[in-house]
Amino acid sequence: MLDIGTAYQDLRDGIRAICAEFPDEYHRKIDEDRAYPEAFVDALTRDGWMAALIPEEYGGAGLGLTEASVIMEEINRSGGNSGACHGQMYNMNTLVRHGSDEQRKRLLPKLASGELRLQSMGVTEPTTGTDTTKIKTTATRKGDRYVINGQKVWISRVQHSDLMILLARTTPLSEVKKKSEGLSIFLVDIKAAMKSGMEVKPIRNMVNHETNELFFDNLEIPAENLIGEEGLGFKYILTGLNAERALIAAECIGDGYWFIDRVTAYVGEREVFGRPIGQNQGVQFPIAEAYIEVEAANLMRYRACALFDQGQPCGAEANMAKYLAAKSSWEAANACIQFHGGFGFASEYDVERKFRETRLYQVAPISTNLILSYVAEHVLGLPRSF
Repeated sequence: MLDIGTAYQDLRDGIRAICAEFPDEYHRKIDEDRAYPEAFVDALTRDGWMAALIPEEYGGAGLGLTEASVIMEEINRSGGNSGACHGQMYNMNTLVRHGSDEQRKRLLPKLASGELRLQSMGVTEPTTGTDTTKIKTTATRKGDRYVINGQKVWISRVQHSDLMILLARTTPLSEVKKKSEGLSIFLVDIKAAMKSGMEVKPIRNMVNHETNELFFDNLEIPAENLIGEEGLGFKYILTGLNAERALIAAECIGDGYWFIDRVTAYVGEREVFGRPIGQNQGVQFPIAEAYIEVEAANLMRYRACALFDQGQPCGAEANMAKYLAAKSSWEAANACIQFHGGFGFASEYDVERKFRETRLYQVAPISTNLILSYVAEHVLGLPRSF
C-alpha cells in the first residue's frame, strides 16, 4: 500500500532543491510586476521536470501522471504557482497518446529539451463556456490546409508558448448523430498564427495568470497538424482534461499544505492576551479541519492519477479529486488569512498572493457546480439537469 506521507521522496527532494533557488521574494516580485516566471520555468525545463510525461525514447523522463502531480504539488507547496507551467503536463498526454508517429518524432524531442513549449490549449469559448460540444469555432478543410474561424476565451500561456492544442468543429452540429462527434483537435504554431489570422487580446485579472481572448479570421494551418482522426477530437481532448483536473487537484493540495504550514507556525508564535493564539480551540479547529480535508483530497488525487496511468476510466475520480482539493485549499486559505489578521493582507507575508491564486480553482478549469452535476448524472444515475 502506498504511504502517501513518504511517497516519491526522491522526486520531492529534487523539486524542492530547484524551488529553494526561487524563494518567496522571487514569486512576490513576479506577482507585483505581472510578469511570467521565465527563470523558474527555464530551471524546471533545464532539469527535465517539464519533460516528465514524455517517453524516454523522445528524450523525456517517461513518468506517469502520478509523478507529474507530485511535481505540481511541490511547486505550489514551495510558494510558487504551477499555473505558469502546468499546461505542458496535461497537453503532453494528448499529444503522446493521440499524436501520429511523425508528430511525436518531430515535436517531442524539442519539447523535452525546451526548444519548444506546449503550454496552451484552446477549448473554451465566450458563448459556450463548459458546454464544449456547442463550440462555434470551425475548421474547414481546403486542400492540404484547414481554415480556422471563430473565437476562444480564457486561453492561458499563449504568449509564453510555441504551440497550442486547438479544439474546433469540423462537422456542423446539425450534421452529426451525437453532439460530441464532429470535433477535431489541431496543433497551432502560435507565432506563425499571430502573423496570419489569429489575434491575441490579454485579459487582466485578479491573479498574475497570463490568459487571453483569441480571434481567428481565416487562419490557415497545414492539414498535417490534425491530431488523430478528424471528428474524434472531443474524445481525445478528454485525455487532457482528466489529466488537467488531477494536476490541478495536486496543485491545490500543495497550496493547502502551504497555508497550513504557514498558519500553524504563525499561531504558535503570535501571542495575544498573554498566550499563543494557537492555544485557543477557536483557532485550532478550523486549521485542523482544513488539514483533514487536504489529507482526504490527497487520497483521491492519488486514486485519479493511478487510474489514469493504468489507462482506466477516471473522469469521476479526476473531477472528485479536483472538487475536494479546491475546497480544502480554500478552507486552508481562509484559516490562514483569518488568523494572520492584518498581516494576512500584507504582501510581504505572501498569504494574500496565495489566497488569490488558490481561489481560482473554485471556478477553473471546471466549476464546482459542474462537477456536482457530473457526479449526480454519471455516478449516481440521476436525470441530466441541463
